[in-house]
Amino acid sequence: MKIEFTKMEGIGNDFVVINAIDQQIDITPELAQRLANRRYGIGCDQILLVEKPTSDEAAFRYRIINADGSEVGQCGNGARCFAQYVYDKGLIDSKQFPVETASGIITPTILGNDAVRVDMGTPRFAPAEVPFIADEEAPRYTIELEDGETVEAGVVSMGNPHVVIQVDDIDSAPVERLGPLLEHHERFPERVNVGFMQIVEPNLIRLRVHERGAGETLACGSGACAAVAVGQRWMLLDPAVMVELPGGPLMIERMDMYAPVLMSGPATTVFEGSIEL
Repeated sequence: MKIEFTKMEGIGNDFVVINAIDQQIDITPELAQRLANRRYGIGCDQILLVEKPTSDEAAFRYRIINADGSEVGQCGNGARCFAQYVYDKGLIDSKQFPVETASGIITPTILGNDAVRVDMGTPRFAPAEVPFIADEEAPRYTIELEDGETVEAGVVSMGNPHVVIQVDDIDSAPVERLGPLLEHHERFPERVNVGFMQIVEPNLIRLRVHERGAGETLACGSGACAAVAVGQRWMLLDPAVMVELPGGPLMIERMDMYAPVLMSGPATTVFEGSIEL
């Protein structure tokens, strides 16, 4: 069976996008690992599936499968690529449309010149909604690691779980060591994405993200939203913040503590292809 796909990237976070409306495909964890393999497959951080919605409120259903075969509820860079894909392929005429995800409805807007803005919804800080094991909700938590080491962090859900640590310099931040430890920490029953945030100015941060199921990536859109939401909760960031990731910048806006997070950035097609399964 031959499957058509599109390779896309959003500031270095790369995706294999598959139209599962006009093609029948069953993505098992094993198949996902094969497609994502950079030596023996196509190569990507995540596979994005375009499906018919199950909700009357949405135009499409958007599914995200990590390189390790696990499925997740949200991916910000993927959301922009998903939106640009369905618009470019003529699957929808409108430049703004609702999309169903496992975490709820998101609303992307096609801005033109391969740029997309996505309403990522309102951050959820309640531990049970992340999920995160804690006695009560707090702006900061102390998380104990092995050998008695502790980190102070903020925890939030942007449709997927995030923990955010403030660091002095992301270039020297212990991403490779702390990322896996926190991803698999017992207080995060569904694992967690780990953000390392350096505040340069109230309207500018630098960020590195260790993504659950993928490791450190060049960019993480939901991670950028999570970092800004946490930084704003700590009263350290402005309503509009430029987030510099290794793959490039994203603009994150949240006008007040009750508003949704708006993420704007590029979504670029790299190439079209097909693969025999």
